[in-house]
Amino acid sequence: MKNENFYINKQEPNKGCLLTLRAIILKQDEHVTETTKYGMPCFCYKNKMFCYLWMDKKTEEPYILFVEGQYLNTPELEIGSRKRMKIYRINSNKDLEINRIEFLLNIALDLYRTGKIKT
Repeated sequence: MKNENFYINKQEPNKGCLLTLRAIILKQDEHVTETTKYGMPCFCYKNKMFCYLWMDKKTEEPYILFVEGQYLNTPELEIGSRKRMKIYRINSNKDLEINRIEFLLNIALDLYRTGKIKT
């Protein structure tokens, strides 16, 4: 498994949450692959970065960072001080909202599938 140390070194419930998010991301499309960029698990669509898994340094909450978040207009995504990327925070102490996560991943992937973001 790529990024094994990233996942293995986390404490529960974040470890299980991040591993589940990894599995959800990878099953969304046969063209999604995992690599490491900047020390983070990075997920690519046809070798083009589309999202990362990371943890907030202050709250230690996991989140999904969408590389082309500027094109995603859903209220639960936070832009913060970023110009391009947006994040979706995950509370690892609650059940994952799998349908919502899959929806967000697929609207992000559709940017690449439709050619809005060139691959």
